[in-house]
Amino acid sequence: MTTKSAAAAARATVYGYPRQGRDRELKKAIEGYWKGRVTADALRSTAAELRRTNWKQLAEAGVHEVPTGDFSYYDHVLDTTVMVGAIPARHREAVAADALDGYFAMARGTQDVAPLEMTKWFDTNYHYLVPELGPDTVFTADSAKQVAELEEALALGLTARPVLVGPVTYLLLAKPAPGVPADFDPLTLLDRLLPVYAEVLADLRAAGAEWVQLDEPALVQDRTPADLNAAARAYRDLGALTDRPKLLVASYFDRLGDALPVLAKAPVEGLALDFTGPAAANLDGLAAVGGLPGKRLVAGVVDGRNIWVNDLEKSLAVLGTLLGLADRVDVSASSSLLHVPLDAAAEKDVDPQILRWLSFARQKTAEITTLAKGLSRGTDAIAGELAANRAALASRANSPITRNPAVRARTEAVTGADSRRSRPYAERAAAQRAHLGLPLLPTTTIGSFPQTDELRTARADLRAGRIDTAGYEERIRTEIREVVSYQEKTGVDVLVHGEPERNDMVQYFAERLDGYLATRHGWVQSYGTRYVRPPVLAGDISRPEPMTVRWTSYAQSLTAKPVKGMLTGPVTMLAWSFVRDDQPLGETARQVALALRDEVGDLEAAGTSVIQVDEPALRETLPLRAADRPAYLAWATEAFRLATSGVRPDTQVHTHMCYAEFGDIVQAIDDLDADVISLEAARSHMQVARELAAHGYPREAGPGVWDIHSPRVPSAEEASDLLRTGLEAIPAERLWVNPDCGLKTRAWPETRASLENLVAAARTVREELSGA
Repeated sequence: MTTKSAAAAARATVYGYPRQGRDRELKKAIEGYWKGRVTADALRSTAAELRRTNWKQLAEAGVHEVPTGDFSYYDHVLDTTVMVGAIPARHREAVAADALDGYFAMARGTQDVAPLEMTKWFDTNYHYLVPELGPDTVFTADSAKQVAELEEALALGLTARPVLVGPVTYLLLAKPAPGVPADFDPLTLLDRLLPVYAEVLADLRAAGAEWVQLDEPALVQDRTPADLNAAARAYRDLGALTDRPKLLVASYFDRLGDALPVLAKAPVEGLALDFTGPAAANLDGLAAVGGLPGKRLVAGVVDGRNIWVNDLEKSLAVLGTLLGLADRVDVSASSSLLHVPLDAAAEKDVDPQILRWLSFARQKTAEITTLAKGLSRGTDAIAGELAANRAALASRANSPITRNPAVRARTEAVTGADSRRSRPYAERAAAQRAHLGLPLLPTTTIGSFPQTDELRTARADLRAGRIDTAGYEERIRTEIREVVSYQEKTGVDVLVHGEPERNDMVQYFAERLDGYLATRHGWVQSYGTRYVRPPVLAGDISRPEPMTVRWTSYAQSLTAKPVKGMLTGPVTMLAWSFVRDDQPLGETARQVALALRDEVGDLEAAGTSVIQVDEPALRETLPLRAADRPAYLAWATEAFRLATSGVRPDTQVHTHMCYAEFGDIVQAIDDLDADVISLEAARSHMQVARELAAHGYPREAGPGVWDIHSPRVPSAEEASDLLRTGLEAIPAERLWVNPDCGLKTRAWPETRASLENLVAAARTVREELSGA
């Protein structure tokens, strides 16, 4: 390591922070505003207080430069769309009439106007609103939000750095607007967009910004020469501006590869790079380009996406190497801390031994400031912190919690035959049609029905001891009876029990599997006001007893129609949890798959003829670099088949995926060998149906005809039109009719109206087909 004086400039910073507040105050305020119980001024006041609280916590922890502009009412990419004036034509009138209501209309839609498409933010479980652009798009600068939040932080006496989505990433994330040819490339709009960024940068400089961060995570993906040339041009032009702050270009989630020399040569004052996981390759890449002489490097050495304590000595070693590669090295997390919960100290129910292994946003902030202190003053200055960190790491490595010999022996005994169905699909399909007797275009839902306030209250009352288990279970039985009865009356063909007993599709199972840890306050934003509590994979996974058989069997006893058993697949159980970092993901997936295999077998033995194993995260977890994908897809698809392949030929296996770019994984979808797959398709106008057809997908599919992430009720005519579009790609004998996703976030009135329209649409199109 170089001398202490050479490292004296080291500072601590972060790229972003959890938005929701300690008790999810933002969620409550926004949803209250939607329901008319909270005024716009009260919502803005809550948001401002949350920002102040976050900045003060960061500053008190020793962060020298706080981020601004990362706070959002719904999504930071949507905020960027507003900043550059790329409002879709169908929303301009609403935005002009009321900016806040128009903003939420873009996010959620209205009864008359569809929202923007929503999909996953790279390989995370965060969802962003996809920009819609075309050759006629006119960009105009609106820096009001960014300037106002910067001024708020400066008024508190803080050093602040605005954070914006970079222009190249913004365009690479965009899609052609409705009516624009599919081959339109939004990146062709770069020269039109850059002057808008120049205007925003000038406004931020005038407001007092010394630095502005431009996030370009799209550059860690495989990029074409044209993409890289666009990045070079963008930062050549922005760097040449005279009226601007200093520019810090940030990437995260993976290695930059060919984009690193492009950014290293750009006339900007600094780069922020990820040095964790696969992005550790950025260290060699940086050395290969000769470092960043005369520039600032913000080194992301604390994992911003997982919750395990940092290995401080390992990170210090990386930082020491980096000192020789840049003029100034600062310390940060690898990405925004948006992707982790707020504070592990709030988890009073967690085993103290495990709690010392956990690091949420506030703990990560402390790790960052400790590393900055050690880099600046030497390791003697943080001797106590290093000793405590070594003890925590050793405690985890040596704990019997993390190793179960029986589980490991079972996974080692798995053979290739365990992940293959006993009969090919054609034979299975014939057996299932004979067994189930379903009509053409069968209707179903994805699994969950509305999680009402009464259900949430019942769970809270059970936890608080206000009702006993018997009282709670009677409430669940009543809800299941109502859901089953409603589906029968509506005419749904394959029913579900509605999942009233489940708090979350991953957490519910995690609480019933040995090796998982559930938190009470570990909320993380998934999209908008939807927050989840990802469980923690702390040890080897096994299933001590059946998890779903009782309630599924009860629902089946109420009807002669088939009721689906509903499980969450092994990849999604990993993707929506905080996974172990001490063994390969494929090994953990195999453990989860075997636990689910036991559940699938018990469901079948109890008389369940249709079993759905959801894998919405299969695409989400796809590595960002193509070279890393074959190995991932091999273990991911094998894990699904391992969970589902033990059933009889006449048992129908379903899976479900939503809100992702499916075209990248059509072969993997095929490799799952599920009998039926349901997919999100409403917002993307049946694009996935065309992708399946182009691939020659041979099995049954249900591209969704109802966008459940919007409160609007699609008409029967709208659903019929989507079905007809689906039939252009998928034969009627293989097409199912279903919503895009589960219904737990919807209210009963819109659920009833939408589901009845869905069933009516299926009947209409069936009649058309029978009359042809």
